[in-house]
Amino acid sequence: MTEAAGKINLLGLTQPEMEQFFDSIGEKRFRAGQLMKWIHHFGVDDFDAMSNVSKVLREKLKACAEIRGPEVVSEDISSDGTRKWVVRVASGSCVETVYIPQGKRGTLCVSSQAGCALDCSFCSTGKQGFNSNLTAAEVIGQVWIANKSFGSVPAKTDRAITNVVMMGMGEPLLNFDNVVAAMQLMMDDLGYGISKRRVTLSTSGVVPMIDALSKVIDVSLALSLHAPNDELRNQLVPINKKYPLAMLLESCQRYVSTLGEKRVLTIEYTLLKDVNDQIEHAEQTIALLRNIPCKINLIPFNPFPHSGYERPSNNAIRRFQDLLHQAGFSVTVRTPRGEDIDAACGQLVGQVLDRTRRSERLIALRELSDETDAPRPAAH
Repeated sequence: MTEAAGKINLLGLTQPEMEQFFDSIGEKRFRAGQLMKWIHHFGVDDFDAMSNVSKVLREKLKACAEIRGPEVVSEDISSDGTRKWVVRVASGSCVETVYIPQGKRGTLCVSSQAGCALDCSFCSTGKQGFNSNLTAAEVIGQVWIANKSFGSVPAKTDRAITNVVMMGMGEPLLNFDNVVAAMQLMMDDLGYGISKRRVTLSTSGVVPMIDALSKVIDVSLALSLHAPNDELRNQLVPINKKYPLAMLLESCQRYVSTLGEKRVLTIEYTLLKDVNDQIEHAEQTIALLRNIPCKINLIPFNPFPHSGYERPSNNAIRRFQDLLHQAGFSVTVRTPRGEDIDAACGQLVGQVLDRTRRSERLIALRELSDETDAPRPAAH
């Protein structure tokens, strides 16, 4: 259970954990369902607003618990309808959450860590380095914030958020317990009731944790592949040196085999000009994935300062896609979304460090102003 200032944060508790919490304070377990509906269906963080909870219990809850999401630092809306929230987590770092609308589908891209330790060479998040793991409350809190932002409370059948991908900042499998708890809340009918087919975890390839994942949850799996051979992938995705492609793909196949019929592995492949976008790379990808039930998302590189990489030409992208199609693969090219607010794939963190510093300066200035212009509060 997550705690802050001596109070338990109920936002990140799964149903069994919520039941355990009510046991621990001498209350009936059915209260767990009541609280979860208020929190996740109605977006309520004030115990006094919970009309079917007795006043005595409300006072008891106020004394030992809280419902606290991450602090929203900013919300930007792109010209294409993409939204990006910058939120501050307990470590003091900022992370980003992105919502991508497409027809009747609304996909929320959720962060699992502040920064990332894997340092994939083409990803701006990795350039920040690793700061901290998010708590379960901070992970699910991103869904909670977005849901309230769209006015999807009380919960409606026609929801703005239909899909969630753990594909924001960080490597989800390196924050295993908190990410699993948050995904369980996403799928729980007392949480957000999202189908297990519509909750996806994306990994760069932490093999032991892929195997561990299959024992506790059955969400969809996406693999950030980005290269069809070990030599190139070692350069682009350094964790490949520890878990090379043969080992990685075997673990992914084991995971997908536990999901039942018609579930496939999603392959994410960022196309980098003159690096991994040539005919030989397409042919190697075809050979590598030939016997793996999968669908392939090609992601044209989204530039960021000092990356050293460029976006391939449209002809090169189309050529790569056509070769995979002709080999029988289901292939889509991801249309860049939210580039004008630095929310495109691989751009997350874009302005976070600058925003964090600006925010810290503003807070410092405000505190300084308070100290000089206002009387000091009495000591407690």
